[in-house]
Amino acid sequence: MTRRGWVVLAAALLAYPWAVAGSDGAAFLQDMGALVLLAAIGASAWNILGGYAGQISVGHAMFFGAGAYVPLLVYQHWQAPPLLGVPLGVAASLGIALIVGHPTFRLAGHYFSMATIAVAELVRIMVGNWDFLGAAIGLQGPATGRGWYDLTFRSAVPYYYIFLAVLALLLAVTAQMQRSRLGYYLHAIGAGERAARSLGVPVRRYKLYALLLSAGFTSLAGSLYALKTGFVDPDSGLGILVSVQMIITAALGGAGTLLGPLLGAAILVPLQTATNTWFGGGGSGLTYVIYGGVIVLIARFEPGGLLELWHRRAAARLARRGRVRHAA
Repeated sequence: MTRRGWVVLAAALLAYPWAVAGSDGAAFLQDMGALVLLAAIGASAWNILGGYAGQISVGHAMFFGAGAYVPLLVYQHWQAPPLLGVPLGVAASLGIALIVGHPTFRLAGHYFSMATIAVAELVRIMVGNWDFLGAAIGLQGPATGRGWYDLTFRSAVPYYYIFLAVLALLLAVTAQMQRSRLGYYLHAIGAGERAARSLGVPVRRYKLYALLLSAGFTSLAGSLYALKTGFVDPDSGLGILVSVQMIITAALGGAGTLLGPLLGAAILVPLQTATNTWFGGGGSGLTYVIYGGVIVLIARFEPGGLLELWHRRAAARLARRGRVRHAA
């Protein structure tokens, strides 16, 4: 994207809450904008490992859940500000990533994906039966804010800008990673581990680096979710649908690209919200149908996502214009 394109995108994202403020349902649209940014954060974090390194983890919910549980845990048991639990949640996620990464990275392909599902489900079942973590009931945050440090706002606008700042940081880190040795090595690993290893790339070590970076930001997404909703339980924080949403969001926009997860979130979240609104409680079941349909469409017609489709169409248009000018 050109510098002008980045400026336009940044201006549009900054102005969105105020652009919809005077419309009917402004609070709903502002809340949906915050949810789009939150989904983009989770998908962009997963994209570091799954998009660039080609390691399809279906267990990222355990990192999201660690980030969601720890802030509410420190409030529930010690009445500390949930904000203090955010770095603790990141530290917990990094510890889990180290424990899980060493054995699972001995596997490849769908075996790695199956292993991550198994570990994430084991964590969910363990948390759902542990009274200290709220068991199946879950944990709640402060009902009313005791101060700014509780980050309890009535409007979605403050959350929107907090999420936007975190997303901007994540995209900046990812863009820097793309230009670094880590990014080059991850691209090589994603293209083919055996070939990368033959060229001297320490594959397992750099996959672990990608997992740690991805887990840290995924945990941050979970913390932001818990701070906004003020509640988390095993299904909302550790359910497999959490991981699937990250994967589908990144794949729809374009896994392995910088803005693909944001594009996927901008399409998928409003679609999911619309089905839940139109069909009431029954709309939640349509989420699985939507995700399944997106998987089929992407796998059949556009494995590279919508950004790759747009780039290919744009290149074809430029080629046609060039031929027309040459003929003239």
